Amino acid sequence: MRNGEPAVAVDGLVKRFGELEAVRGVELQVAAGEIFGFLGPNGAGKSTTINMLCTLLRPTSGSARVAGHDVVSERDDVRRNIGLVFQDPTLDNYLTGEQNLRFHAELYGVPRALVPERMRQVLEMVGLWDRRGDRVEIYSGGMKRRLEIARGLLHSPRVLFLDEPTVGLDPQTRSSIWDYIRRLKDAEEITIFMTTHYMDEAEFCDRIAIMDQGTIVALDTPEALKAGVGKDRVQIHTDDDGAAIEALRDRFGLEAKVAEGAVTFAVPSGEAFVPRLFAELGVPIRSVSVSRPSLDDVFMSFTGSTIRDAEGSANDWMRMAARGRR
Repeated sequence: MRNGEPAVAVDGLVKRFGELEAVRGVELQVAAGEIFGFLGPNGAGKSTTINMLCTLLRPTSGSARVAGHDVVSERDDVRRNIGLVFQDPTLDNYLTGEQNLRFHAELYGVPRALVPERMRQVLEMVGLWDRRGDRVEIYSGGMKRRLEIARGLLHSPRVLFLDEPTVGLDPQTRSSIWDYIRRLKDAEEITIFMTTHYMDEAEFCDRIAIMDQGTIVALDTPEALKAGVGKDRVQIHTDDDGAAIEALRDRFGLEAKVAEGAVTFAVPSGEAFVPRLFAELGVPIRSVSVSRPSLDDVFMSFTGSTIRDAEGSANDWMRMAARGRR
């Protein structure tokens, strides 16, 4: 990878599975040393994109270069320069933590003389050096995730791909995993490309791409994306959501919809608007909440739904497409 060359460069990447177009013309560049995040619901195409970038899937069309190498014509070079932590666990539970790493070192051709020192480096980085001799089957979920991250770093990759690195973990463990991720970026001078559907995790990225149904709908820093929304999100619970949506449109000129079980709309200075809402809506309001722009609001502004609601829509979309292929 030459100086100034992007760590990841994607141009018009497409992946089809029969009639289902899972990835639809993705284009992006990730700078060396960046923490770059794919944010979106399950089924949006994030993992499929990562699998193409890691040479596990062949693109239907388009091109991509990772660490300066083409993912189709230079697959072996790509694989030597990346680390990958899968969404689903891939450790051997009957081996110790150390044995899992030694097996990985053999697969990647790490010189045997370098393995002990490198193993100690990565295991100390994730706080597992003292547990290296324990069988993985007795590790906690968080410890297993940290061991997988250490394994992905063992051969000194230029780009580390993390596919939903904290999925299924409790909030405290998720927070500790992110402490390790930020630390390793500084220690390893590495580019981190990760997927997540957790809004709070996307805040830690230098830039994020919001993905929905196979396409990137927005790409910028978290701060810039939130600033672009410029409005507060107001959610109200009523006895007649349909009437409330109609009244918001007719009396205030506001477009609202039901999201996460509440009538939801965006308005400048939401707290100042609430008294007027109670006085003029004409529909009884049982509760109201106001929140500053978040990445969920960014997602909603580009897709028309919150990420939680999009989870269900994406899964329905993929199920229908799968039925169509039968």
